[in-house]
Amino acid sequence: MARREIIDSGGKSEETISRKVGRVKYGHGQGERMTTHGKLFAIAAWAMIINGCGGGGSSVPPTAPAPPTSPPLLSTGPATCTGGSAGDFFCSGISLRKRVSLETMDGTAGNDIWGWFDMQSGNEYALMGMTNGTAFLDVTNPESPVFLGRLPTQTVESAWRDIKVYQDHAYIVADGAGAHGMQVFDLTHLRGLVAPQTFSADVVYGDFGSAHNLAINEESGFAYAVGTDTCGGLHMIDINIPINPMFAGCYSLSETHDSQCVIYQGPDAVHLNREICVSSNGNDTNQDFVEVVDVDDKTAPVRISSTAYSEASFAHQGWLTEDHRFFLLGDEADESSFNVPTRTHVFDLSDLDAPVYVFAYEAASAAIDHNLYVLGSRVFQANYTSGLRVLEFGDLANRELMEIAFFDTFPASDATAFSGAWSVYPYLPSGTIIVSDGTNGLFILSLL
Repeated sequence: MARREIIDSGGKSEETISRKVGRVKYGHGQGERMTTHGKLFAIAAWAMIINGCGGGGSSVPPTAPAPPTSPPLLSTGPATCTGGSAGDFFCSGISLRKRVSLETMDGTAGNDIWGWFDMQSGNEYALMGMTNGTAFLDVTNPESPVFLGRLPTQTVESAWRDIKVYQDHAYIVADGAGAHGMQVFDLTHLRGLVAPQTFSADVVYGDFGSAHNLAINEESGFAYAVGTDTCGGLHMIDINIPINPMFAGCYSLSETHDSQCVIYQGPDAVHLNREICVSSNGNDTNQDFVEVVDVDDKTAPVRISSTAYSEASFAHQGWLTEDHRFFLLGDEADESSFNVPTRTHVFDLSDLDAPVYVFAYEAASAAIDHNLYVLGSRVFQANYTSGLRVLEFGDLANRELMEIAFFDTFPASDATAFSGAWSVYPYLPSGTIIVSDGTNGLFILSLL
């Protein structure tokens, strides 16, 4: 998510996004917006109460926003989706197994989410980012999750936390949190716990302070921090020894917001078996594009291609299909900038040197799309005020993409605003889906 400042105005939450040129203003719950041309660039966020933002920040502390109002009391489940609802939540084809409030997790506002499957015990876990740290929950029984404790932020609170897992270790970064670095936490500490704990990181990697997002290629054992205060693009880290992360290289030709890095197994034989990163490059330089970078040699990464698209406003995050042929991208600001519905942009990467923009799928709402992940032929999207959306695709070259299910984690509003579902993790072996909502906490869901 791009940085933003939230101001309290007469009891109403109002979000103001400062751009390089001009402003976009959202009246929460009302869909009001005033747009001008320019590039989405964050300057502050709702949870920056203790300190200033990003990479050292300002020496003058900002005015603290008023604390957010408490969310309404909403059902916690379990609740089967019938007749278009599951408890207090609108739905179609997805049931609520359980909702865990932020208060239960010792948090005040939520952000990222990831999952961990313990191969030794067979247990499944949710790792949920919050402004004040990371919460760990055992969700093996999705209708009776167990809060196991929290790893506090390494420095100060941050609205932007990102979490990934490699070889039973969690790697956690934060943006706008000073010298936070990358926390490394051995997830086997969670085994056998009978009461919530306050944890500490096993190791903190300190070659950067602030980072906006983190990608990990589990096949190669390398992590890629983006939006750092060092490399503007990819800060590469060798984590093959999980508890001993080592700097491996830097790619700084472009400013990257998010990335997915894989050993390429797609149709382009020229790049077969090379390690590549497909990056969503939304930034403040009026340049939004999808970039493919060869990172096989960490000391000499090479750009393969960069692909722009029309009505681009903030290339936020995307994911490859499992055959590595297509890339699906969410643009975080096109809904507000161009008065369009929620869009999912589809690129054909059959030729990595010359990707082709195929089409934009448009949803029924104008909610801001945030994070999406692909599993098989399905796309799991966390789309802020419209919650979790599940799409299914056939032949993407022929624009075969449609919504098959949804669960609205934020029933208070469907406005084009930064409230609601932040991210989703659909990869737990049981099929349990976990979703993080900035206001309403952790959602444990299942497809019908």
